[in-house]
Amino acid sequence: MNTVYLNGGYLPMEEARISPMDRGFLFGDGIYEVIPSYDGKLVGFTPHMTRMQEGLDAIEIRLRVDHDEWREIAHQLIARNGGGNLGIYLHVSRGTDNRRNHAYPDDITPTTYAFAFDIPPAPRPDKAAASCYTVATTEDMRWKRCNIKSTALLGNVMHYQHGHALGHKETILYNQDGEITEAAACNVFVVKHGIVATPLLDHQKLPGITRLMLLEILRRDGNIPVEERVVTLRELEQADEVWLTSSSKEIAPVTAIDGRPVGDGTVGDVWLAAQTLYSAHKFDF
Repeated sequence: MNTVYLNGGYLPMEEARISPMDRGFLFGDGIYEVIPSYDGKLVGFTPHMTRMQEGLDAIEIRLRVDHDEWREIAHQLIARNGGGNLGIYLHVSRGTDNRRNHAYPDDITPTTYAFAFDIPPAPRPDKAAASCYTVATTEDMRWKRCNIKSTALLGNVMHYQHGHALGHKETILYNQDGEITEAAACNVFVVKHGIVATPLLDHQKLPGITRLMLLEILRRDGNIPVEERVVTLRELEQADEVWLTSSSKEIAPVTAIDGRPVGDGTVGDVWLAAQTLYSAHKFDF
């Protein structure tokens, strides 16, 4: 598996080249998306593309996202890389200038790049098969535009490394007011007395696509009450269940936080119900 897409063509990954003056390389000046696919079926393609356009608009990269074009790129990468379970990484940088200057240059062409990579089989609604997470917590030290899915991910990388260095799979972040923002690479949900809650979206959080889809699926079903509101660090510590959501993880149960068990330390019944619904409806988007 090594065929990638770059600026209108397909070629082996080892032959793909961008200029060292590309602003994505110099500044992290770009937007990206990652879309999972299972047996050729994309998960959440339309909301992913909508978020990509919103990100491009937010940083004033002049590119209109053509859904049909990007869908074709994704399907070409799936076919050219053998199919199966693949993540599709889509990347747009502002492009290559002839000098390094902080101001946005005029009249340069965005760089478009995409590749496929192996991902595990789709999570199943089975407690015994669930991929459980232990996490650390720390204060969120990133910038105030975390709602933009920028390729400049150093703040997220450093927070992720904090948990990794402690032997965990993620780090859940809280702000100076003790309010949960998100995790280094995921959104966060808590469950108490059967009620599911997740932090309201604002500039501190990425509007996750799995988060969006899960909320819509749960509300459409109507059997699990859900709330979008402020969630405090204390609530996180006292929750019956805690979940992380992302395109690659879907709904990942957290069984321990900073070495202390979540609830009874096992995968919860509400997770099972939510994952069952998500598995049944994730291709609806």
